[in-house]
Amino acid sequence: MTNGQPSLKQLGYYFPAEFHPHIATWLSWPHKEASWPGKINTIYPYYSQFIKYLAESELVRINVNDAAMKAFAEGHLRNAGVNMAQVEFYIHPTNDAWCRDHGPAFLINPNAEQKKVVVDWNYNAWGGKYPPFDQDDVIPTHIAKHFNLPVYYPGIIMEGGSVEFNGKGALLTSACCLLNENRNPHLDREQLETYLSDFYGVDQVLWVDEGIVGDDTDGHIDDTIRFVNEDTVLTVVESNKEDENYELLQQNLRQLKQMRLLNGKQLNVVELPMPDAVVHEDQRLPASYANFYISNKHVIVPTYRCKNDDKALQIIAENFKDREVVGIDSTEIIWGLGSFHCLSQQEPLI
Repeated sequence: MTNGQPSLKQLGYYFPAEFHPHIATWLSWPHKEASWPGKINTIYPYYSQFIKYLAESELVRINVNDAAMKAFAEGHLRNAGVNMAQVEFYIHPTNDAWCRDHGPAFLINPNAEQKKVVVDWNYNAWGGKYPPFDQDDVIPTHIAKHFNLPVYYPGIIMEGGSVEFNGKGALLTSACCLLNENRNPHLDREQLETYLSDFYGVDQVLWVDEGIVGDDTDGHIDDTIRFVNEDTVLTVVESNKEDENYELLQQNLRQLKQMRLLNGKQLNVVELPMPDAVVHEDQRLPASYANFYISNKHVIVPTYRCKNDDKALQIIAENFKDREVVGIDSTEIIWGLGSFHCLSQQEPLI
């Protein structure tokens, strides 16, 4: 890793796929009005419904700023019928709600004495777009200290939504995000791959070029391509050739079809439609069905009050035979420029 120390990968640690069993899902309660200007109060019923589904099969661990925010959150969750016995609150102040990107990366090694560790990547709110972000940046360390887990510090910018895992050595990411000069301009692709290998425990990094229009993260992979098992991905495609996402997503599709996993196997690529464009106050929002979250019991999919909602849910259900696929209206939440996957970070069961 550094100073002659073995890397986490060399020590046998790896970041499990999202479909690996969870002990919990981590969230940071939304409170930044500037993330949902004029609409933050509209998101809580849908956010609470998300938590209700999560709590059916795993713990839900929520970062809150103080006792007042905890009480506010409890009120919404009780109104939604959430099983509160499954919900835990932690006084860990945050700047914003996007726990996928500022939350801890939990790595596991079932054969080690210390079976779980936390990686605390640096976080700069997607290239310094939304200061301040100092409180978000320290969330992984707060959580690790609470649970007495070792913490590792790569010292570079990385966001959880920018990487996708199959749990068998492959990591999928996008060049438009990870190679953006607003993240780690001192690192080239090969150097970034070394960090990804050392601190996520992966054996290969697969790259696509593009993200979707309206994504202020510069193209996170969790809005475009998701593993559903070790060799199958769902990838969003746009059917309307006049839409500005059409060629971007076709380029990703071409690249995916040429990829090979470590065992030489070609990826099984399943196409997922895009929703109709969601526009608010003349802004194209990054609405995508790929921003689903895989819990122990459910696959929770954002929907957008459009004709492709049912089709997308059906395709996702066909690829998750062991889970119940549910849609939750994300039309209000997406005004914050993210949805259920962006808001959550899984903690794996060992």
